[in-house]
Amino acid sequence: MPQLTIQPLNFSAQHPADDWAQLITKAKAADAAGVDRIVLSDHVAFGESLDAYGDPKAGGTAGGKQPTGPDGHWLEPLTALAFLAGQTSNVRLGTAILLAALRRPAVLAKTAATLDVLSGGRLDLGVGVGWQAAEYEVAGLSFADRGRLLDETLDVCQALWTATAATYASPTNPDFSFADIHAMPKPVSEGGVPIWVSGTVNQRAMKRLATYGAGWIPWGPAVADPVGGIAAMRESVASFGRDPSTIEVTAYIPTVRVDADDPTSAVDFAATMQRAPSMAEAGVTDFKVTLPIPAELGEATDYLGGAVEAFRSVWNG
Repeated sequence: MPQLTIQPLNFSAQHPADDWAQLITKAKAADAAGVDRIVLSDHVAFGESLDAYGDPKAGGTAGGKQPTGPDGHWLEPLTALAFLAGQTSNVRLGTAILLAALRRPAVLAKTAATLDVLSGGRLDLGVGVGWQAAEYEVAGLSFADRGRLLDETLDVCQALWTATAATYASPTNPDFSFADIHAMPKPVSEGGVPIWVSGTVNQRAMKRLATYGAGWIPWGPAVADPVGGIAAMRESVASFGRDPSTIEVTAYIPTVRVDADDPTSAVDFAATMQRAPSMAEAGVTDFKVTLPIPAELGEATDYLGGAVEAFRSVWNG
C-alpha cells in the first residue's frame, strides 16, 4: 500500500531555538490523522564552512544549501523519535537520514532495537554517509573512510539484531570484530530494524542498497528526477544480484497551490495527490509531502486529515 510521509523540522535556525512543541504537535496530529510515517534528519555538530553541502564531490547536492548556519539547533533524531514514540500509537518513525557511522555500532544497534521494541516495531532506520568532514573529525573518525564505516556499522547492527550469539569479523578494523556476543532484546521484525539507504546512483551506494536496503532514499539528481533515478537504481542493484522490486522508494510529491502564481496560497490537496499514481508506476512507494501544518493540535489534525483523505482517494477511486 502506498505510504504518506511528512518530515517535521527537528532543527531551527532561530536563536534561541523555536519552541519544540511544534514537533510534538505535528507528530501527534500525523498519528491521529492517519499519516503513515514521520521522519527526522540528523546532524551531530558543524564546522564553520558549510559550502560542501552544495558540492556533489563531498557528498552534497549540486546547488544545495544547508538549512541552518553552524549554530543552528538540531535535535538528535533517535532521541527525539523515542520521545515522539511515547506521544503516538500508529505512525511509523524514521530517520532521513541518520549519519549512522558517527555512532559506535554496538550502541547504535542497542539504541535502535530499544526504540523499535518500545514503539511496537515502528522504527525505520534511514542512513547515509553525509557531506560534512567536520562531523567525522569531531567523532574521531576519517571522513575519507565514511562509506566503509557505514557498511561495517550496518554489518554489526544486523549481526546483533538477528543472531542469539553474534559474531562479526571486520575485514579492515579489528576494533569492530567480536565473537559470541548476546544483545537483547531484538527488534520486533525478525530481520531487524528496516534499513533505508540514502545515496546517489553510484557503485558504492547501490551495493550498500542491494546489501542492506529495505528502501531507497534518493539523493542528488534523483531527487529532482525520481523516475530516471529509480530506473537507474533498479539497473544498478540488479547487477549486484538484488531484485529491485523488493526495494521501497521515497520521493517528494510536488506541491500544487490553489494559486499557482502565489507560493503562499493554500495547498490544493486534490491536485497535489493526483500526481502520486504516475509516480507509483515509476516505482515510488513512499510519498513525502511538504505542507504548512497549523500550530494548534486540532487544526493540525484536521489539516493533515484532509491531506490523508486526498491521498487515499487517488488509490481508492
